[in-house]
Amino acid sequence: MTTLHTHTASSDCQHLLSQLNDYADGELSAQLCQELEAHLAHCENCSIVLDTLHKTIYLVRHLNSTPPPHIPLSVENRLFAILDLQDFLDQGSD
Repeated sequence: MTTLHTHTASSDCQHLLSQLNDYADGELSAQLCQELEAHLAHCENCSIVLDTLHKTIYLVRHLNSTPPPHIPLSVENRLFAILDLQDFLDQGSD
C-alpha cells in the first residue's frame, strides 16, 4: 500500500531544500540528514531537485575541463531566440 505524502510545499519543502547544498557536500548535521532523508523518501519533487543538484555537481566537476564544442553563431542566435534569451544576445554585442 502506497502512502500519500501530504505536507505543504511551502513549509517542509522550502525548509529542507534550503539545506540541500550542505547535504550534497556532506556538511549537514546527522539529525538534519535523517530529517532530510525521511522527507526525500516520501517527496518525489524534492527527490527530483536533489537528483538534479547531484547531476549538476557532476557535470561541473567532470565537464569543466573539457572545452565546449563550437556552435555556429547562427545556431546560437536561433537557440537564444527560441528560449527567449534576447538579453543574453544583446550583452554579447557589447
